[in-house]
Amino acid sequence: MRKNWFLTTRLAFLILIVVMQTKFIDKPYPLTEVYIFGDSLSDVGMVFRMTGGIYPPNPTYFQGRYSNGRIWIEYLSDRLHLSAKQTNNFAYGGATTGSIGNSYVPSLFNQVQSFTQTHQKINSNALCVLWAGANDYLQGVSSATVPVKNVINAINLLTDVGAKKILVANLPDLGQLPATRTTTNSVSLSALTQAHNQGLRRSLKVLTQKDSKLQIATLDANSLYRDAIANPAAFSFTNVISPCLSGSGICGNPDQFLFWDGIHPTTAAHRIVGENAFSAIQEAGMIHSRSILIPETTL
Repeated sequence: MRKNWFLTTRLAFLILIVVMQTKFIDKPYPLTEVYIFGDSLSDVGMVFRMTGGIYPPNPTYFQGRYSNGRIWIEYLSDRLHLSAKQTNNFAYGGATTGSIGNSYVPSLFNQVQSFTQTHQKINSNALCVLWAGANDYLQGVSSATVPVKNVINAINLLTDVGAKKILVANLPDLGQLPATRTTTNSVSLSALTQAHNQGLRRSLKVLTQKDSKLQIATLDANSLYRDAIANPAAFSFTNVISPCLSGSGICGNPDQFLFWDGIHPTTAAHRIVGENAFSAIQEAGMIHSRSILIPETTL
Protein backbone atom coordinates (compact mmCIF):
# COMPACT_ATOMS: atom_id res chain seq x y z
CA MET A 1 0.00 0.00 0.00
CA ARG A 2 2.77 2.39 0.98
CA LYS A 3 4.67 1.42 -2.18
CA ASN A 4 1.66 2.23 -4.39
CA TRP A 5 1.26 5.60 -2.67
CA PHE A 6 4.94 6.34 -3.28
CA LEU A 7 4.70 5.46 -6.98
CA THR A 8 1.54 7.54 -7.44
CA THR A 9 3.12 10.53 -5.73
CA ARG A 10 6.28 10.24 -7.82
CA LEU A 11 4.25 10.01 -11.05
CA ALA A 12 2.26 13.12 -10.13
CA PHE A 13 5.49 14.95 -9.38
CA LEU A 14 6.97 14.01 -12.76
CA ILE A 15 3.83 15.18 -14.56
CA LEU A 16 4.02 18.49 -12.72
CA ILE A 17 7.62 18.97 -13.85
CA VAL A 18 6.70 18.30 -17.49
CA VAL A 19 3.84 20.82 -17.33
CA MET A 20 6.08 23.43 -15.72
CA GLN A 21 8.69 22.91 -18.44
CA THR A 22 6.11 23.21 -21.20
CA LYS A 23 5.16 26.44 -22.90
CA PHE A 24 1.94 27.33 -24.65
CA ILE A 25 2.13 28.90 -28.07
CA ASP A 26 -0.70 30.17 -30.20
CA LYS A 27 -0.56 28.79 -33.71
CA PRO A 28 -3.04 29.99 -36.30
CA TYR A 29 -4.69 27.41 -38.50
CA PRO A 30 -5.32 26.32 -41.19
CA LEU A 31 -3.31 28.52 -43.61
CA THR A 32 -0.54 26.47 -45.20
CA GLU A 33 1.20 29.04 -47.41
CA VAL A 34 0.86 32.53 -48.80
CA TYR A 35 1.14 33.95 -52.32
CA ILE A 36 1.69 37.70 -52.70
CA PHE A 37 0.99 39.82 -55.77
CA GLY A 38 1.38 43.57 -55.97
CA ASP A 39 3.67 46.58 -56.15
CA SER A 40 6.44 48.21 -54.10
CA LEU A 41 4.42 48.04 -50.88
CA SER A 42 4.84 44.26 -51.02
CA ASP A 43 8.09 43.84 -53.01
CA VAL A 44 10.79 42.07 -50.99
CA GLY A 45 13.47 42.19 -53.66
CA MET A 46 12.13 41.38 -57.13
CA VAL A 47 13.13 44.72 -58.67
CA PHE A 48 16.37 44.71 -56.68
CA ARG A 49 17.36 41.36 -58.21
CA MET A 50 16.12 42.37 -61.66
CA THR A 51 18.37 45.46 -61.62
CA GLY A 52 21.39 43.59 -60.30
CA GLY A 53 21.14 45.16 -56.87
CA ILE A 54 21.03 48.72 -58.16
CA TYR A 55 17.47 49.70 -57.28
CA PRO A 56 16.16 50.41 -54.75
CA PRO A 57 19.64 51.39 -53.48
CA ASN A 58 20.97 49.49 -50.49
CA PRO A 59 21.50 50.35 -47.63
CA THR A 60 19.28 53.43 -48.00
CA TYR A 61 16.54 50.95 -48.72
CA PHE A 62 16.75 47.69 -46.79
CA GLN A 63 17.83 44.70 -48.90
CA GLY A 64 15.55 45.40 -51.85
CA ARG A 65 12.56 46.57 -49.85
CA TYR A 66 11.07 50.00 -50.48
CA SER A 67 11.50 50.84 -46.82
CA ASN A 68 14.13 50.97 -44.10
CA GLY A 69 13.45 47.44 -42.90
CA ARG A 70 11.13 44.47 -43.22
CA ILE A 71 7.72 45.07 -44.72
CA TRP A 72 4.17 44.22 -43.75
CA ILE A 73 3.86 40.89 -45.54
CA GLU A 74 6.93 39.61 -43.70
CA TYR A 75 5.43 40.62 -40.37
CA LEU A 76 2.19 38.92 -41.38
CA SER A 77 4.01 35.71 -42.32
CA ASP A 78 5.66 35.74 -38.90
CA ARG A 79 2.26 35.98 -37.21
CA LEU A 80 1.04 33.08 -39.32
CA HIS A 81 4.12 31.02 -38.40
CA LEU A 82 4.91 30.51 -42.08
CA SER A 83 8.47 29.78 -43.17
CA ALA A 84 10.28 31.37 -46.10
CA LYS A 85 9.46 28.28 -48.18
CA GLN A 86 5.78 28.80 -47.43
CA THR A 87 5.89 32.46 -48.46
CA ASN A 88 5.86 33.06 -52.21
CA ASN A 89 6.19 36.70 -53.22
CA PHE A 90 5.68 37.83 -56.82
CA ALA A 91 5.23 41.57 -56.18
CA TYR A 92 7.25 44.09 -58.21
CA GLY A 93 7.92 47.70 -57.31
CA GLY A 94 6.31 49.97 -59.89
CA ALA A 95 3.61 47.48 -60.84
CA THR A 96 0.22 48.74 -61.94
CA THR A 97 -2.95 46.64 -61.90
CA GLY A 98 -2.95 45.97 -65.63
CA SER A 99 -1.40 46.82 -68.98
CA ILE A 100 -0.51 50.43 -68.30
CA GLY A 101 2.53 52.17 -66.90
CA ASN A 102 5.93 50.55 -66.47
CA SER A 103 6.25 47.75 -69.04
CA TYR A 104 9.52 46.58 -67.53
CA VAL A 105 7.80 44.99 -64.55
CA PRO A 106 4.77 42.68 -64.64
CA SER A 107 1.47 44.19 -63.59
CA LEU A 108 -0.65 42.67 -60.84
CA PHE A 109 -2.76 40.89 -63.45
CA ASN A 110 0.32 39.62 -65.29
CA GLN A 111 1.87 38.38 -62.04
CA VAL A 112 -1.25 36.36 -61.29
CA GLN A 113 -1.61 35.21 -64.88
CA SER A 114 1.95 33.87 -64.98
CA PHE A 115 1.43 32.18 -61.63
CA THR A 116 -1.78 30.42 -62.63
CA GLN A 117 -0.23 29.22 -65.88
CA THR A 118 2.37 27.29 -63.89
CA HIS A 119 0.08 26.37 -60.98
CA GLN A 120 -2.97 24.63 -62.38
CA LYS A 121 -4.20 23.84 -58.89
CA ILE A 122 -3.39 25.44 -55.55
CA ASN A 123 -4.21 24.41 -52.02
CA SER A 124 -7.54 25.83 -50.87
CA ASN A 125 -5.88 26.60 -47.52
CA ALA A 126 -3.34 28.90 -49.14
CA LEU A 127 -3.76 32.64 -48.65
CA CYS A 128 -3.56 34.79 -51.78
CA VAL A 129 -2.71 38.45 -51.18
CA LEU A 130 -3.31 41.29 -53.65
CA TRP A 131 -2.39 44.94 -53.19
CA ALA A 132 -2.05 47.27 -56.17
CA GLY A 133 -3.60 50.32 -57.76
CA ALA A 134 -1.57 53.22 -56.40
CA ASN A 135 0.77 53.32 -59.40
CA ASP A 136 -2.16 53.44 -61.82
CA TYR A 137 -3.35 56.74 -60.40
CA LEU A 138 0.08 58.16 -59.64
CA GLN A 139 0.90 57.60 -63.32
CA GLY A 140 -2.17 59.44 -64.55
CA VAL A 141 -5.10 57.03 -64.77
CA SER A 142 -8.19 59.20 -64.31
CA SER A 143 -10.88 56.59 -63.64
CA ALA A 144 -11.12 53.76 -61.12
CA THR A 145 -13.13 51.49 -63.40
CA VAL A 146 -10.28 49.65 -65.13
CA PRO A 147 -7.93 49.30 -62.14
CA VAL A 148 -10.73 47.81 -60.02
CA LYS A 149 -11.67 45.47 -62.85
CA ASN A 150 -8.04 44.37 -63.17
CA VAL A 151 -7.91 43.45 -59.48
CA ILE A 152 -11.16 41.49 -59.73
CA ASN A 153 -9.99 39.70 -62.89
CA ALA A 154 -6.80 38.72 -61.07
CA ILE A 155 -8.85 37.29 -58.21
CA ASN A 156 -10.97 35.34 -60.69
CA LEU A 157 -7.83 33.77 -62.16
CA LEU A 158 -6.82 32.64 -58.67
CA THR A 159 -10.22 31.21 -57.79
CA ASP A 160 -10.24 29.34 -61.10
CA VAL A 161 -7.25 27.32 -59.86
CA GLY A 162 -8.71 26.67 -56.44
CA ALA A 163 -8.00 29.72 -54.29
CA LYS A 164 -10.57 30.11 -51.52
CA LYS A 165 -8.87 32.54 -49.14
CA ILE A 166 -8.09 36.03 -50.45
CA LEU A 167 -6.70 39.10 -48.72
CA VAL A 168 -7.14 42.34 -50.68
CA ALA A 169 -5.82 45.70 -49.55
CA ASN A 170 -7.48 48.95 -50.47
CA LEU A 171 -5.55 52.16 -51.07
CA PRO A 172 -4.44 54.82 -48.61
CA ASP A 173 -5.34 58.38 -49.54
CA LEU A 174 -2.98 58.98 -52.44
CA GLY A 175 -3.53 62.71 -52.20
CA GLN A 176 -2.12 62.82 -48.67
CA LEU A 177 1.28 61.25 -49.25
CA PRO A 178 4.37 63.40 -48.62
CA ALA A 179 5.06 63.35 -52.36
CA THR A 180 1.56 64.47 -53.35
CA ARG A 181 0.11 66.46 -50.46
CA THR A 182 1.14 69.89 -51.74
CA THR A 183 0.79 69.18 -55.47
CA THR A 184 -1.99 70.28 -57.81
CA ASN A 185 -3.03 66.62 -58.15
CA SER A 186 -3.74 66.15 -54.45
CA VAL A 187 -7.50 66.65 -54.60
CA SER A 188 -8.00 64.49 -57.70
CA LEU A 189 -5.82 61.71 -56.25
CA SER A 190 -7.89 61.70 -53.08
CA ALA A 191 -11.07 61.47 -55.15
CA LEU A 192 -9.67 58.61 -57.22
CA THR A 193 -8.64 56.80 -54.05
CA GLN A 194 -12.18 57.04 -52.74
CA ALA A 195 -13.66 55.87 -56.03
CA HIS A 196 -11.24 52.94 -56.19
CA ASN A 197 -11.97 51.78 -52.66
CA GLN A 198 -15.73 52.08 -53.10
CA GLY A 199 -15.64 50.19 -56.39
CA LEU A 200 -13.38 47.53 -54.94
CA ARG A 201 -15.64 47.01 -51.93
CA ARG A 202 -18.72 46.58 -54.12
CA SER A 203 -16.96 44.21 -56.52
CA LEU A 204 -15.57 42.04 -53.72
CA LYS A 205 -19.05 41.73 -52.24
CA VAL A 206 -20.36 40.45 -55.56
CA LEU A 207 -17.62 37.80 -55.68
CA THR A 208 -18.50 36.40 -52.25
CA GLN A 209 -22.20 36.40 -53.13
CA LYS A 210 -21.44 34.23 -56.16
CA ASP A 211 -19.32 31.73 -54.22
CA SER A 212 -20.32 30.97 -50.64
CA LYS A 213 -17.06 29.08 -50.03
CA LEU A 214 -14.89 32.02 -51.04
CA GLN A 215 -13.46 33.97 -48.11
CA ILE A 216 -12.25 37.51 -48.80
CA ALA A 217 -10.69 39.72 -46.15
CA THR A 218 -10.00 43.40 -46.73
CA LEU A 219 -6.95 45.13 -45.35
CA ASP A 220 -8.32 48.62 -44.79
CA ALA A 221 -5.12 50.54 -45.40
CA ASN A 222 -7.14 53.68 -46.03
CA SER A 223 -8.59 53.82 -42.53
CA LEU A 224 -5.29 52.81 -40.99
CA TYR A 225 -3.35 55.64 -42.65
CA ARG A 226 -6.13 58.10 -41.88
CA ASP A 227 -6.17 57.15 -38.20
CA ALA A 228 -2.38 57.38 -37.97
CA ILE A 229 -2.37 60.85 -39.50
CA ALA A 230 -5.23 62.03 -37.29
CA ASN A 231 -3.82 60.56 -34.08
CA PRO A 232 -0.10 59.82 -34.49
CA ALA A 233 0.57 59.36 -30.77
CA ALA A 234 -1.72 56.32 -30.72
CA PHE A 235 0.69 54.66 -33.15
CA SER A 236 3.87 55.96 -31.44
CA PHE A 237 4.54 58.35 -34.33
CA THR A 238 5.71 61.92 -33.96
CA ASN A 239 5.78 62.77 -37.68
CA VAL A 240 3.12 61.65 -40.12
CA ILE A 241 3.59 64.43 -42.67
CA SER A 242 7.24 64.43 -43.74
CA PRO A 243 9.36 61.50 -44.94
CA CYS A 244 12.26 60.30 -42.84
CA LEU A 245 14.38 60.07 -45.99
CA SER A 246 14.70 63.47 -47.63
CA GLY A 247 17.12 65.49 -49.71
CA SER A 248 18.95 66.54 -46.58
CA GLY A 249 19.53 62.99 -45.38
CA ILE A 250 17.95 60.43 -43.09
CA CYS A 251 16.16 61.33 -39.88
CA GLY A 252 17.54 60.09 -36.58
CA ASN A 253 14.32 58.49 -35.35
CA PRO A 254 12.73 56.56 -38.25
CA ASP A 255 10.52 54.44 -35.97
CA GLN A 256 8.63 57.62 -35.10
CA PHE A 257 7.88 58.40 -38.76
CA LEU A 258 4.95 57.07 -40.75
CA PHE A 259 6.71 57.56 -44.08
CA TRP A 260 10.19 56.46 -45.08
CA ASP A 261 10.17 58.37 -48.36
CA GLY A 262 7.57 60.38 -50.25
CA ILE A 263 5.45 57.31 -51.03
CA HIS A 264 6.39 54.36 -48.83
CA PRO A 265 5.95 53.68 -45.11
CA THR A 266 8.71 52.96 -42.60
CA THR A 267 9.23 49.46 -41.29
CA ALA A 268 7.58 50.63 -38.05
CA ALA A 269 4.47 51.50 -40.05
CA HIS A 270 4.74 48.25 -42.01
CA ARG A 271 4.65 46.32 -38.73
CA ILE A 272 1.35 47.98 -37.86
CA VAL A 273 -0.02 47.18 -41.32
CA GLY A 274 1.00 43.54 -40.84
CA GLU A 275 -0.80 43.37 -37.51
CA ASN A 276 -3.92 44.82 -39.09
CA ALA A 277 -3.71 42.32 -41.93
CA PHE A 278 -3.55 39.50 -39.38
CA SER A 279 -6.63 40.87 -37.63
CA ALA A 280 -8.47 41.17 -40.95
CA ILE A 281 -8.00 37.54 -41.94
CA GLN A 282 -8.78 36.44 -38.40
CA GLU A 283 -12.03 38.41 -38.39
CA ALA A 284 -12.89 36.91 -41.78
CA GLY A 285 -12.74 33.46 -40.20
CA MET A 286 -9.78 32.22 -42.24
CA ILE A 287 -7.76 31.31 -39.18
CA HIS A 288 -8.40 30.46 -35.59
CA SER A 289 -5.91 30.56 -32.77
CA ARG A 290 -5.53 27.51 -30.59
CA SER A 291 -3.04 26.83 -27.85
CA ILE A 292 -0.72 23.87 -28.24
CA LEU A 293 1.83 22.50 -25.81
CA ILE A 294 5.47 22.52 -26.77
CA PRO A 295 7.88 20.88 -24.28
CA GLU A 296 10.99 23.00 -23.82
CA THR A 297 13.06 20.13 -22.41
CA THR A 298 12.80 16.38 -22.00
CA LEU A 299 13.22 14.46 -18.79
